[in-house]
Amino acid sequence: MRFTKMNGAGNDFILVENLHGELSQQQLSRLARTLCDRRMSIGADGLMAIVPAKANADFGMLFFNCDGTLGEMCGNGARCICRYGYETGLAGETQTVETTAGLVTGARIDAKNYRIRLPDPVGLQYLALDVDGKKVGCMYLELGNPGIPHAVVQYPGLREADERELFEFGRRLRYHPAFPKGANVNFLEKTGENRFYERTWERGVEDFTYACGTGTGASVYALAENRCCGDHVEVEVKGGLLIVDIVREGKKCKDLLLTGPASMVCAGEAFDEAISQ
Repeated sequence: MRFTKMNGAGNDFILVENLHGELSQQQLSRLARTLCDRRMSIGADGLMAIVPAKANADFGMLFFNCDGTLGEMCGNGARCICRYGYETGLAGETQTVETTAGLVTGARIDAKNYRIRLPDPVGLQYLALDVDGKKVGCMYLELGNPGIPHAVVQYPGLREADERELFEFGRRLRYHPAFPKGANVNFLEKTGENRFYERTWERGVEDFTYACGTGTGASVYALAENRCCGDHVEVEVKGGLLIVDIVREGKKCKDLLLTGPASMVCAGEAFDEAISQ
């Protein structure tokens, strides 16, 4: 099976084409669990399958986390798949991708950088959660329909935080009963005017990733609504820099835009014995 490896600010993916429906969703899920294993196979945070669009789009995208679960959508992955679509002739410099969470539009900025319109943010809430007897303030919202769930926690001293403590804190919040679908947990530290440092504990990966595109967009939207930043924000993540722009009509968010790198890493063939593990 042919594959392409890409990453968006360190959030890495295996891309496969499934334009003729050769593989069922169940088979793709199993393929994600197999190929995303970092020790026994290629290794990645997730697998993306390029599929025919059901409606008016250039093509469709199915996103699977490394544990095989079907994700609603992936922001860094969508930028990568837009570059793949452009580089392989599936689409032009501006394109529309059909995802489980709705249509995503993407645009080529230059050879390595792409911008996508993220699904609309909905249901912003301010919560005080009980975590081991301590009150933790956070914001919760979803992107798209069905929504991608995100918890946003401001965390001073994030860069210097103890990794084991932060991991356990992220895990507790990810499974907190206040979030029926679970949540991606985004920790942010303000580092300057309209600039943040972010770490995200992701569902499906069940660990921190180098970047989370939807998490970055959701976090900036929540912080902007809480007047903690403006509508043009730079977010430093472990894998690089992401930029979020909020375009408004009056006070309402019209477009939530995510800009960042989409890097081609390698292409190759996964052998049958590796796929059938």
